[in-house]
Amino acid sequence: MVELRLLGPVELSVLGRTTEVGPPQRRTVLAALAVDTGRPVPADALIRRVWGTDPPDGARRALHAHVARLRRLCEQTEDAGPSRLRLVRRSGAYLLEARADQVDIHRFRQLAGRAREPGRTDRARAALLREALGLWHGEPLAGLDGQWAAQVREAWRRQHVDAAVAWAQAESRGSDPVAVIGPLTELLDAYPLVEPLTEALMRALHAAGRSAEALDCYAAVRKRLAEELGTDPGAELRKVHEAILRGGLAESVARPVSAVPVPAAAPPRPAAAAAAWPGTAPVQLPMGVRGFIGRGAELAQLEDTLASAADQPSAVVITAVSGTAGVGKTALAVHWARRAQRSFPDGQLYVNLRGFAPGGSVMSPAEAVRGFLDALGVPPARIPAGLEAQVGLYRSLLAGRRVLVVLDNARDAEQVRPLLPGAPGCLALITSRRSLTGLAATEGAQLLTVGMLAAEEGRELLVRRLGVERVTADPDAVREIVGRCAGLPLALAIVAARAAAQPELPLAALAEELRLADRRLDALDGGEASSEVRAVFSWSYQALGPDAARLFRLLGLHPGPDAGLPAVAALAGVPAARARVLVAELVRGHLLTEQPAGRYAFHDLLRAYAAELVTTHDSDDTRRAAAHRMFDHYLHTAHRADALLTPRPSPAPLPPARPGAAAEELSGHRQAQAWFTAELPVLLAAVEQAPAAGLYSHTWRIAAALTTYLDRHGNRRALTAAHTVALEAARHRGDVVGQAEAHRGLGLAEDRLVRPDAARTHYLRALELFGAVGDHAGQARIHQHLSRMSEAQGRHQQALGHAHDSLAHHRAADDRAGQSAALNHIGWILAQLGDHRQALAYCREALEPARETGDLNGQAHIQDSLGYIRHRLGEHAEAVDHYQQAIDLFHQTGDRHSEASGLGCLGDIHAATGRPLPARTAWTQALAITAGLGLPDADPLRAGLLDRLGHAPADAAPAPARPRPAPD
Repeated sequence: MVELRLLGPVELSVLGRTTEVGPPQRRTVLAALAVDTGRPVPADALIRRVWGTDPPDGARRALHAHVARLRRLCEQTEDAGPSRLRLVRRSGAYLLEARADQVDIHRFRQLAGRAREPGRTDRARAALLREALGLWHGEPLAGLDGQWAAQVREAWRRQHVDAAVAWAQAESRGSDPVAVIGPLTELLDAYPLVEPLTEALMRALHAAGRSAEALDCYAAVRKRLAEELGTDPGAELRKVHEAILRGGLAESVARPVSAVPVPAAAPPRPAAAAAAWPGTAPVQLPMGVRGFIGRGAELAQLEDTLASAADQPSAVVITAVSGTAGVGKTALAVHWARRAQRSFPDGQLYVNLRGFAPGGSVMSPAEAVRGFLDALGVPPARIPAGLEAQVGLYRSLLAGRRVLVVLDNARDAEQVRPLLPGAPGCLALITSRRSLTGLAATEGAQLLTVGMLAAEEGRELLVRRLGVERVTADPDAVREIVGRCAGLPLALAIVAARAAAQPELPLAALAEELRLADRRLDALDGGEASSEVRAVFSWSYQALGPDAARLFRLLGLHPGPDAGLPAVAALAGVPAARARVLVAELVRGHLLTEQPAGRYAFHDLLRAYAAELVTTHDSDDTRRAAAHRMFDHYLHTAHRADALLTPRPSPAPLPPARPGAAAEELSGHRQAQAWFTAELPVLLAAVEQAPAAGLYSHTWRIAAALTTYLDRHGNRRALTAAHTVALEAARHRGDVVGQAEAHRGLGLAEDRLVRPDAARTHYLRALELFGAVGDHAGQARIHQHLSRMSEAQGRHQQALGHAHDSLAHHRAADDRAGQSAALNHIGWILAQLGDHRQALAYCREALEPARETGDLNGQAHIQDSLGYIRHRLGEHAEAVDHYQQAIDLFHQTGDRHSEASGLGCLGDIHAATGRPLPARTAWTQALAITAGLGLPDADPLRAGLLDRLGHAPADAAPAPARPRPAPD
């Protein structure tokens, strides 16, 4: 009836209801007592556990205050009878009186210990361990900082993984190995270097008749160990691998977890998993708000919604939360979603739809669903072209699962409808400044309106941030502050931040400033904010130094939704080191939020305030110069990243960047990919917004730099949208090269959508425009596109003519990488026409310029072509060598599909030359890659591999598909 939970957030449950414990320090005190339930803990030991070895002067006084609050909390359990809690003081120590099984960590250890007792059956052992693992509901001691909490957390993780391994082995021996494969896979993704987990998963896969996947699992962990620790798998894991290869595997007891530190991760579900995701189950919820208070009625309504889901087995449950800007809709949604995580074991998806973002950078449904497919692990090659097909795939992946989908900051019902899951068991939680009554009428959504905080809740928020003593010292000032902030949590949070930063400032002085405020934040949507909110913003702004204040204003020019430090430096025209100092000042003042991976974002209200300030306080010349620097930074970095993806000269050399707008330093293919991935929303918004800043050339140039990345990631919708804007901008300025580049991008998008007539129209228009200005590099690329498209239609002679034209223009442009691609393409087409000797000569000639320019992807495709040609000529040893080089290069550049195809062809050669074991090894490795890519069994490449390994579906293709030469 009374439970203390430490295996997740520290919580006290009384008669089935969770009781608020208090701030993190008080929760740490409670945890420090609970781990020694029934034993006295000296006060000095408690202080060390909470504050570390160098506690502040007031630590003992604070400890006494926390203990007094916890004692009153324990008194609330008196009605629970024998299961009540008592906190007593004994000779300078404190003792928490409770039964061991009332504290989840002790209950977990009891169950795990009983499972280890001799004489138990595997079925009984599995049941005990399943119950033990079910006690975990997140990261242990979640939200608690400090060395003691970190040390305890790491020790408990090891115990958790030990129990998971023991459960998996008992379940497998008890004739249910399939039940453990999903949970073990999830746990191994979280702890990839823990060898006993790999061993348990391999045993389960082998017992389930999936030995090939067990061998793939071993190969993956061997590679990780080599790359991250520089070591090989241990003896036990190697024995399991060898036994599976021999076809026999004896059972053994679970081994203890190795000494490798175990990072934080969600626990596995000890139950049978549904069909495997393309990737791991997504956990995308943002961090919760520190010191969340109130909203009891709203949280209760959300809990009722969740409970009612069981009564609606044929419908998706939808709740739409609405309220004014800054009222805490997102905080409420995220707080409840984190509490409800255990009810959605198959994952939690989250997206900020930016429905009311200044500057029009609203996220489209297509962009959002694409993000969800990426989060669900769907490879780009499997993502269909159209929005309708993408939505269908997204909903198919959620079918039969329990997933929470949080759609934050929606503009209207039309924006969210395509993102709603289609299967029962899922729940969609939507926040918006508008009441989405359309969803209630058509989808049966339940509507929840979030109002302002009540006066007592506003006071409690200040208590949480400033401490009870300071708040109770001047109740009149507190009442006025709460009233003038109109119950708006965002405004109260900023007041509290200022007060905390100036502990000597009386709260009455803050109340007086609010009383005298007479300005309004007119730029906000619908006049939602009061004059007091503007005044609160102005406090933080006016407290800034001149340089930080200038940066805050200039950030109002950024297209959003967030920015990296180099872009911030360019916007301000200062070195990165100085920008870091200024950004830290903005973060401390709660005017900017630091996001993961060193990125920074505004709340929408603050973005509007910054945009208003920059218009009011900065001249037109200042704004134009800052915007020009920012767009220069993005353009030159995008151009550099694009050159790393495909080395070749730009059809139109870039004008120099303005001083202070340095491009980011990128080295290598992977850094370029990572930069594009992080900056993609910003770059697409920049394409949209550059014309309004008068930077028409930046519009089409950024779109052109994005082309290769968007094409390789299958993002045809974004490719079309960017080049549509680019074409309009280039036409506005009469820029012939810009128009040609835009037509090239639109042609490529239509080509990938298998609309050859529309693609050819754009390609021919681009060819005409490039020809008009004598741009050989541009003409070469268009002929390359036309050659590849003709080849796909079976028009090999026409394709050969375009390939020769491409080579001629590449030579005229002195583009060595382009010449290499064209030579390889000519060789490939000749091989399809049966002229293998001439094909060999062209492909061999292609190698030198590819190596000279460092084009690894081009080299990989050339080696692949050479392997194909040598195989057709009967020169098998040479073919094997070429394919192996191609495979290594594809692996290095991250082209996994081509790597799998090359392995399939390598296996074919081994099989043709009477070497069945190397053939099977190559095919098995290729099959593992296709599984990682999420290719269906009917895919030609995967079906051919399954056929070779002897377990293909009836409609399996006869051979693995081969990659064509790189098109760009």
